[in-house]
Amino acid sequence: MSQPLILAIDQGTQSVRALLFDASGALVGRGYEPIEPYFSDRPGWAEQQPDYFWDHLGKACQSLWASTDARPDQVAGVTITTQRGTVVTLDDQGQPLRPAILWLDQRHADIQERLHGPWGWLFRGLRLEDTIDQFRRNAQANWLIQNEPENWRRTCHYLLLSGYLGYRLTGQFRDSTAAQVGYLPFDFRRHQWAGKRNFKWQLMPVRREQLPELVNPGEPLGELTSEAANHLGVPSGLPVIAAASDKACEVLGSGGTAPDIACLSYGTTATINVSNPRYVEPVRLMPPYPSAIPGHYSTEVMIYRGYWMVSWFKREFGLREQRIAEQRGIQPEALFDELVESVPPGSMGLMLQPYWSPGVRHPGPDAKGAMIGFGDVHTRAHIYRAILEGLAYALREGKERIERRSGTPTRSLRVAGGGARSNAAVQLTADIFGMPAERPNTADASGLGAAIVAAAGLGLYPSVQAAARQMTGVAEVFEPDPAASRLYDELYRDVYLRMYGQLAPLYRNIRRITGYPE
Repeated sequence: MSQPLILAIDQGTQSVRALLFDASGALVGRGYEPIEPYFSDRPGWAEQQPDYFWDHLGKACQSLWASTDARPDQVAGVTITTQRGTVVTLDDQGQPLRPAILWLDQRHADIQERLHGPWGWLFRGLRLEDTIDQFRRNAQANWLIQNEPENWRRTCHYLLLSGYLGYRLTGQFRDSTAAQVGYLPFDFRRHQWAGKRNFKWQLMPVRREQLPELVNPGEPLGELTSEAANHLGVPSGLPVIAAASDKACEVLGSGGTAPDIACLSYGTTATINVSNPRYVEPVRLMPPYPSAIPGHYSTEVMIYRGYWMVSWFKREFGLREQRIAEQRGIQPEALFDELVESVPPGSMGLMLQPYWSPGVRHPGPDAKGAMIGFGDVHTRAHIYRAILEGLAYALREGKERIERRSGTPTRSLRVAGGGARSNAAVQLTADIFGMPAERPNTADASGLGAAIVAAAGLGLYPSVQAAARQMTGVAEVFEPDPAASRLYDELYRDVYLRMYGQLAPLYRNIRRITGYPE
């Protein structure tokens, strides 16, 4: 009998990947389809048609089957992991009412009225009213009911992208508990929809009947419909197994199964995560997200749009490297690594603070990005290295925050995501953290994480943790350079950690004078 295979769909922000894994975690086929991340009809908006995601998912599967000798009848199950926080609204026929609102979207509801009743009094007494109001402003449902009341009246199903694609696969309105990351009435401690008396129902107009049924990672979402099977190129009736959000799956696919293993993700959003059986808030009142391991939590510190600055630099200043790479038939990353390595550790004092978008409580609603220490010796190479160093500083700060909150020291550091393909980026991460940085043995860590959950759900392993032990591994270890680590440690403690406190008053003045950021 042929070895069973798992088809894992990884729907990211900039591409969709159809990945075929065997039970040992080996990748036996890969289909890749780039996508337009979003269109924007107004400044700050980021939307995409839900059908666009579905269509390109099918194209990725076509690419997969053209890349492998594996047969569709070897597939034992299907699973899916998606970008977080992207919202889809459907009518009573299951048809989209409007474009999906992506997690990158920056629109806000107009919140004028204070929260009334006992919850309002409590939050005012605890001085948390600003935090709650920020949640209300960010909740897409509040913007929809204010600005598109007819669409909201017709909204029968209020789903994340994971729930929408799960519906297209199975015809069932079910979603994973571990995909519920966003502005929803979700109980992050109990991994279920909030209880009837929970204050979150007062913060937005979402009704319980609009939300999908939730199942745990590894449990079935349903069976693949004949239409979906044809779209994916596999037999109908296959079990579709609930996985988790892309970040949670990436942590698992990197081998992050314990609270002493910190997983860095150098992606569109840069994060540091640890999986923990205990509920540990990285910042007070900021909940840990659901882990891909059932019943576990993923304590996370996020640098919103983290590697956006890297993409910005390559777009604005990296045309030379991209053209040379095209002429030589090599990947541009190799030339960008040369750019990093042409500059000494510390970028000759050029320091960057990567707060491209404001947070609610950390680093704060007024925060902006900053680069200080310019001198006449600095070139674009120094700027590029300073960007990578700034992101690593911020994630080290996140690691130390998580360690303080959890009481568990980090003993192992895994680095994944698109940015982890850069040897220079992983090496300077090891130097800044002062500990070895391990790169997983697959670049498709999110897809592998989903496949690990599915392998357990299909009964190929007794648990998700057991599957992870057998299906993950480390490809390379980057040891810290002692001299570079000493320099970075001094810059981190004496400069980086002081930057936000010194610059915060100026950020507040910028906001007062210009109104930016809102």
